[in-house]
Amino acid sequence: MRVGFGLGSNLGDKPQNIREALRLIEARGLARLEAISRIYRTPPWGDLDQGDFANACAIGDTALTPYELLAAVKKIEADMGRAPTRRWGPRLIDVDLLFLGDHAIDDPELTLPHKELFRRGFVLAPLAEIAPDLELDGLSMRAALAGADVTDVRPWADE
Repeated sequence: MRVGFGLGSNLGDKPQNIREALRLIEARGLARLEAISRIYRTPPWGDLDQGDFANACAIGDTALTPYELLAAVKKIEADMGRAPTRRWGPRLIDVDLLFLGDHAIDDPELTLPHKELFRRGFVLAPLAEIAPDLELDGLSMRAALAGADVTDVRPWADE
């Protein structure tokens, strides 16, 4: 089944945190990744009192159920050292499930497609890069990106 991941980090070596999470997704058999976006530098969202984020998206295939996949990405976050913080606060790594096949789930534990996907330029830019014709909720990622605020969302340049 096709799966989309959104990844973000704004602590430590941000791009390396994303690369490590992607490596673990494949190494642990969560998904076989077929497309990985560039890493983007993005301003914080929600809680603005923190540093810029590195963000990326990946698409692949998985045999896991939605809740198995959710538990497995949360384990990756914990194993990498993510500590609980305030909502939308700084984090070493964040791995979101953006979509899983045609599953439509809306409960307190999991919402698919991701409920904030269409409001987040930092997700739409990398997702549209690797899957512009992907349609979720009847909207292509290309069209969603055209209507999104991508101010200050730019490819990561090593400093």
